[in-house]
Amino acid sequence: MIARKNLNTRPRQTGSATNAKTSRPKAGTTKSTNGQFRTETDSLGEVQVPADRLWGAQTQRSLEHFGIGLHLIPREMIAAYATLKKGAAIANHAGKRLDDARFRLIVQTCDEILAGQHYDMFPLHIWMTGSGTQFNMNMNEVISNRCCQLAGTPLGSKTPVHPNDHVNMSQSSNDSFPSAMNIAAAVNVKEQLIPAVTALRDAIAAKAEEWKDVVKIGRTHMQDATPLTYGQEWSGYVGVLTDNLDRIEYALKGVYRLALGAQPLALASMPHRDSGKRPLLKLPSSQTCRSLVHPTSSRCRVRTMIWWRSPARSGRWQCRSTRSPMTSD
Repeated sequence: MIARKNLNTRPRQTGSATNAKTSRPKAGTTKSTNGQFRTETDSLGEVQVPADRLWGAQTQRSLEHFGIGLHLIPREMIAAYATLKKGAAIANHAGKRLDDARFRLIVQTCDEILAGQHYDMFPLHIWMTGSGTQFNMNMNEVISNRCCQLAGTPLGSKTPVHPNDHVNMSQSSNDSFPSAMNIAAAVNVKEQLIPAVTALRDAIAAKAEEWKDVVKIGRTHMQDATPLTYGQEWSGYVGVLTDNLDRIEYALKGVYRLALGAQPLALASMPHRDSGKRPLLKLPSSQTCRSLVHPTSSRCRVRTMIWWRSPARSGRWQCRSTRSPMTSD
C-alpha cells in the first residue's frame, strides 16, 4: 500500500514574529496582553487597537478583514522597508521637507528595526489588498507610534510623527513595495546566495585539485571513452558555478534600479514634484544597505525617475532618469 504523502508542509519563515514550525504569529502577537485597547482613527472611522501594540488603524483593519492563511509577510521585507523608510527620511531631510527632530526620531526607529527589534509588530499575512498597501501602512504606523514612545506622547496621537504626513510623505505603495522587494532581494542575494555559491564553488575547486592525478575512464553514453582525471571532471563543475556567479552579479544590475518616484499619478500631489534635481531616496550606508553597493564601485548610485508637468508642453507629463550617490548616515 502506497503511503499518502503529507501535503501539510509549510515553508519556514524567519524573524521573531512567527513560530518557525507554523508561520503563525507568536502567542499574543495579535491580541492585547493586558486586555486594554486604545481608539485610533483613519479615513473610515474609529478602530479598537490593542493598547500595547505599535501598529495602528489600517494594520488592525487588515488583521480583521484579511487574516487569511498562516503565512506572514516575509521577514526579510521588514528590514528592507525599514531601509527604504530611513533612506526616504534622509532624502526628505536633505530637501528641507522633514525637520531635524522628526528626522532623528524616524531614523532612530528604523535603526531599531534594522537591529531586529519590533518584529512582532508586523503581523500581517501575505494575502491582503493589492500593491502591499497595508504592509506599507503597518511600517508607517509602527514607526510613528515608536516615535511617540520616544517623544513621550501617547500611542496613536500621531504626534510628533504622523504615519502619512511624515513617515510615508506622499510615497505610493505601488512604488515603495516593489522598491522594498528589490532591496530585500539584493541584500539577501549578496549576503546569503552569493557567499553560499562561492563556498560551494571553492570546495569543489579544492577537490578538483586534490583529485588532479586520479585517472578514470571517460564515458560516452554506454561506451568507454578517452580517459581523464577526476580533477578535470570536477573542474567543469567549478566553471559552471563561476559562470553562474557572473550571471547573478549581472542580474543584480537590474535589481539595483529602484522604482521609487516612477509613478506620475503618485507624484501629482507631491510638494517637491517640480524639483527634478532632488533625489526621492538616498540609501543610508548602514550594514544592511552596504550589500547594495555594486562590487566594482565604492558608492551605490540609485536610479530615480523624476516626473513633472511641463507648462511649455500644455501640462504634459515628462520624465527624466537621474542617479543619486549613496549618502552617509
